[in-house]
Amino acid sequence: MGSTSTISLYSHPKLSHRAQPVLSRSFCQARDAPLSFALPFSGTRRCFRLKRLVVKAAARPEGGPRQRRVYRQSQSDNALTTAPVKQIASFVVPAGVFVAATFVQLTVLWKLVEKLLMPKPSRPSKPTAEGMNWSVGAGTNLLSGFTGKLFRESKQTLNEFAKELRAFSSVDMSDVLAYTRFWAGRNFGDEGLFFLAESLGYNQTAEEVSFAANGITAAGIKAFDGVLQSNIALKTLNLSGNPIGDEGVKCLCDILVDNAGVERLQLSSVDLRDEGARAIAELLKNNSILRVLELNNNMIDYSGFTSLAEALLENSTIRSLHLNGNYGGALGANALAKGLEGNKSLRELHLHGNSIGDEGIRALMSGLSSRKGKLAVLDIGNNSISAKGAFHVAEYIKNCKSLLWINLYMNDIGDELDLAYNPIGADGAKALSEVLKFHGNINTLKLGWCQIGASGAEFVADMLRYNNTISILDLRANGLRDEGAKCLAQSFKVVNEALTSIDLAFNEIRDDGAFAIAQALKANEDVAVTSLNLANNFLTKFGQSALTDAKDLVYEMNEKEVNIFF
Repeated sequence: MGSTSTISLYSHPKLSHRAQPVLSRSFCQARDAPLSFALPFSGTRRCFRLKRLVVKAAARPEGGPRQRRVYRQSQSDNALTTAPVKQIASFVVPAGVFVAATFVQLTVLWKLVEKLLMPKPSRPSKPTAEGMNWSVGAGTNLLSGFTGKLFRESKQTLNEFAKELRAFSSVDMSDVLAYTRFWAGRNFGDEGLFFLAESLGYNQTAEEVSFAANGITAAGIKAFDGVLQSNIALKTLNLSGNPIGDEGVKCLCDILVDNAGVERLQLSSVDLRDEGARAIAELLKNNSILRVLELNNNMIDYSGFTSLAEALLENSTIRSLHLNGNYGGALGANALAKGLEGNKSLRELHLHGNSIGDEGIRALMSGLSSRKGKLAVLDIGNNSISAKGAFHVAEYIKNCKSLLWINLYMNDIGDELDLAYNPIGADGAKALSEVLKFHGNINTLKLGWCQIGASGAEFVADMLRYNNTISILDLRANGLRDEGAKCLAQSFKVVNEALTSIDLAFNEIRDDGAFAIAQALKANEDVAVTSLNLANNFLTKFGQSALTDAKDLVYEMNEKEVNIFF
């Protein structure tokens, strides 16, 4: 085939009824070598070829960058006459061929080319959150290598999260299944955090936000820089379960130094070690806003405990410190005790699972006994505490008037547990009873002067129906009254071969309570109780007579002596 001639369509060709169309040979000089193709002017089949080739021309060149087609409303109005049409390809016809066409024919051809080659209007995408559009910073790619569908889903998900940040005071974006699922919908990583943190910067609504278990690393923590300094509405920030490590913690502490809002910081299971603990200690020395600090299940050793203890000497606002599941040991407990002596603000201390041992617990109890602050909650479960260490715990409890809750679960205390003079109340009795119902080998349980009341007695009675180790039960001065005595009497009817001694003195029990206990003793032929103290109650001769009759009947049935004290 010979050389080709080109007709230019940058403007309408000037035609007359007498003159033939003017042909141009400037095709080869077209910018960026646009795609050319032969265009015969007749035939339906050839028109179809034109449409197919136009579509191909719009595709992305192999190896080239992806071009995004943008539609503007102005393109639909007088598009070809107001601006050069660079998207329209040139037309090629064989050299020496004269195209004979009438004005009507060329007009039809022009409209056809315009219709095929001009971009069609696309519907503008509706934002998923009011005032929030999807944007990704230069150089970032949220789902590199994923399909377009998954990218759109992740984009929509993050926009929904951004909407939640603006609409609710408490927002939970944690993904507790992030480590067991390939794509959990909330495991948005560092890039997602950069996008969402932008919402926090201008937000004054969300007070509690959880980004827990989302694959955030130390690099992602930088997203909070400038954001948390300006946000004073956020009170609780949860980053637990993200592998931010010491570097991420140090970055976060630098940011929070100037924050005037966050009162609760949750950093459990974040690969935190002693270096990160030192950064947190410096934060505590300079930040007067933080009230609750959770550092559970990390790798903080003796050195980190020492740093935190030094910070407690200077901090006067921290209320709750959680260090469960770390590696403090006896040395860490000893260091922490020194810091607690000079701290007056701490109300809750959680040290579950730190291998403190008897020596560590001795030092800790000594420090707690010397401090002027009022501790209300103490968790020292699973710390290899034996009966020797439990003695120091019991001495502290007897002298502490503020302690409301204590956890000694999963220790090696042995057969005795004295919690007397500790105002645990009905809720404390419930928690303790749930543990003792099926666990432990406690032989002696002393709950005198613990303010458990009739409601607490109901929980203790329920526990006695299942427990087969408690032999001595001391419930003196708990305000049980007749209601509490009746609850305990119901449990006496159940065969319990372990329980031998019950002390119910100083409980304001009257004759109705005494009658209930007497009936329980008569109903149980195999009762193991040999000592029952009801001294300093409000029994008359009728109540005392009923109990004496029950005592005699028990002796007649099984020749067991029950010593009852009035």
